[in-house]
Amino acid sequence: MVKKTLTSEDCDLFRQTIGNVRPVNNDKILLNTRHKPKPYPKEINTPLDYALSLVTECDLDKVGLEDSLSYTAPGLQITVLKKLRKGFFGLDAEIDLHGLTSNTAKHQLLQFIHDSSQTGCRCLHIVHGKGYRSIDQQPVLKNNLNLWLRQHQDVLAFCSAPPKAGGTGAVFVLLRLSNKYSDHDNIN
Repeated sequence: MVKKTLTSEDCDLFRQTIGNVRPVNNDKILLNTRHKPKPYPKEINTPLDYALSLVTECDLDKVGLEDSLSYTAPGLQITVLKKLRKGFFGLDAEIDLHGLTSNTAKHQLLQFIHDSSQTGCRCLHIVHGKGYRSIDQQPVLKNNLNLWLRQHQDVLAFCSAPPKAGGTGAVFVLLRLSNKYSDHDNIN
């Protein structure tokens, strides 16, 4: 590498441009603590019950052990339910609730639907059990699930699963597309 030699004119111009220089006595940098950034509040976790509408239990008939469940949201074509029953949409996520208490099952169900909706899952498989060990042969989780899914704002349709996927002890659930995914599809 060739060392450049500077002319006296270049040296004078450089010193004029830089101005007065003083040597640095310390090589440590002190942070200015006077201007700390203001903290911002954390997001408040809203309870997942907000997604449920106020459909009352008296609006629904109790279902038995071997009864099939089916529901479509108002305005949805009946062919959507047929496609769901045949597995046209493909399963994106699955949860097993049977054996849980009602409160635990409700909490896990709402969290599962919320998480599935946020990640873009469209079709869910929920196992609730048939309720053979229930009092008076009335399946508790099955009846609760029938109500909770009808109340949930993100549920478009649900139906009992085919025998190989749990039969009347499980349901397939079709969710509406999350807003973040539906906006992405509309970009031209």
